[in-house]
Amino acid sequence: MLYLVATPIGHLDDITLRALEILRGVDIVLSEDTRRTGRLLKHFGINARQMAYHEHNEQRAVTRALSLLEKGRELALVTDAGTPGIADPGYRLVRAAVQAEIPVSMAPGPSALIMALVLSGLPVHRFAFCGFPPRKPGARRRYLEVDVEREDTLIYFESPHRVPALIAAALEVFGDRRAVLANELTKLHEKIDRHSLSRLLEETRDRRLRGEFILLIEGRSGG
Repeated sequence: MLYLVATPIGHLDDITLRALEILRGVDIVLSEDTRRTGRLLKHFGINARQMAYHEHNEQRAVTRALSLLEKGRELALVTDAGTPGIADPGYRLVRAAVQAEIPVSMAPGPSALIMALVLSGLPVHRFAFCGFPPRKPGARRRYLEVDVEREDTLIYFESPHRVPALIAAALEVFGDRRAVLANELTKLHEKIDRHSLSRLLEETRDRRLRGEFILLIEGRSGG
């Protein structure tokens, strides 16, 4: 059995009882960062064997994990924070397990994009998760232009030092739509700014930004 286990995105108390039960019971925990997961396991008194599973070793790790699963071992996949497979490694292992007819289950839990969406005040009945945009300006602009006619609320992840560039590009592509910038969700300095793209650009351009950021932009119709 392969379990996908969602882990806290900030506040450790957001772990579920079922997640803890699974992590205590499996043979191996597949971890995006064994040190970070190790701190989580230690916090809850869990002594579990870990195996690295991240984007740089994913092909080899899938082969090894599949071999263990086929031998009847129980594995749990966790990422640094949140739900495995959502802007994090996991999809290839799930696909391989499904194709091999190995049971796959999940302990659901925290998801930064869902939390940001629900708190945004933007329409939630239709939304599109667009992941991390490309780093280069031209590629970033083309990436945004694909969604310019969508009526869904658009959700992007971005690293702190590229947030102003993403907002500037979004302003050029979409116009001055309503937008929300969510930062450090569930953590001590949680911040959610609900403004226009132009206002968000003014507020972020000269600030030193830290932590994880999610940019949400209203769809074409404005909800």
